[in-house]
Amino acid sequence: MTFPSDLIAFAVALVGSLLLTVPVRRLALHYGMVDLPGPRKVHLSPIPLLGGIAIYLGFVLAILFTFHGVPHQQMVAILAGATLLALVGLLDDGGLLHHQVKLFVGMPLAALFLYASGVRAQFFSEFVPGTSGIVLDACLTFVWVVGITASFSILDHMDGLCAGIAAVAAGFFTLSATLNGQTMVRTLGAAAFGAALGFLHWNFNPAKIFMGDGGAMFLGFLMATLGLKIRPEGSHFPASWLVPVLILGVPIFDTTLVSISRARRGLLPFTSPGKDHTAHRLSNIGLGHRGAVLALYGLAVLFGGLGVLTPFLSLASESALAGVLLVAGLIAILLLENAPYERQAKLEGPSSAH
Repeated sequence: MTFPSDLIAFAVALVGSLLLTVPVRRLALHYGMVDLPGPRKVHLSPIPLLGGIAIYLGFVLAILFTFHGVPHQQMVAILAGATLLALVGLLDDGGLLHHQVKLFVGMPLAALFLYASGVRAQFFSEFVPGTSGIVLDACLTFVWVVGITASFSILDHMDGLCAGIAAVAAGFFTLSATLNGQTMVRTLGAAAFGAALGFLHWNFNPAKIFMGDGGAMFLGFLMATLGLKIRPEGSHFPASWLVPVLILGVPIFDTTLVSISRARRGLLPFTSPGKDHTAHRLSNIGLGHRGAVLALYGLAVLFGGLGVLTPFLSLASESALAGVLLVAGLIAILLLENAPYERQAKLEGPSSAH
């Protein structure tokens, strides 16, 4: 009996990530790689880091088991970019890099790998002919990859949040790719889904291990890549871009919220960690830690479902959906900005909290 490649990828990544987290946790404890409690943290005792290693290895094992005869150049670029960010994040977790290196060097370089291999945005070229459209799409590719990767990096601030949101997004990317016959995207998504879900077993509240920036950046880069690769059959604007934006709606919304909130207080959004994220605010209005995370899981499922259904809507319906979601998002930002949260002072030095 022959099993589909996406099912094999999911199973290998799930089991690999689930089992490998155990020795990785022991390794982190042995070398003292732990995240200590602090005023900007929600945990009260030291938690081992390095969980991103298990996520990375689970994903790579799945790729080795399943990919044969696919576009070699693109797969090499995806693995190279993902590996680079996993390493940069690991060094950052160990305090061996300045915290801005990942944002201004690691992420753009990973985006360059993708662009050079042909994994790129195709948005402006639909409207702007010639070189101008190509240049604008190149800029959009870099902004998208850096933005989504960074959004997952700062999303890793509550037990189970980043891994769970990545798992939901990867699941919907896999479903969308299946509906549109994109074999490579389907298998990549399934591998990411399994790797994130396997780690979530150990990372859900109360977490026994954290993924660290190595894992968060790795998952963010994979989500950005899937967003660039997904191509709903016969889709047109706005569906062609609504699909990945909706599937990644939660991290995009959270990053938008903290960016606006911090900028209003004279802080730099990506260098001023604090307890001012969506989950923190939901927790403070009565949902608690688990309730806030589960609420965002539910929102991710809602957005993902809308993303998968969007290509089947009429152009008028797609445009109306985009307008409604934009207005709803602005209202949600206004409401959450007025919800209770801890207003941090300006950052005095590097920190792993987000």
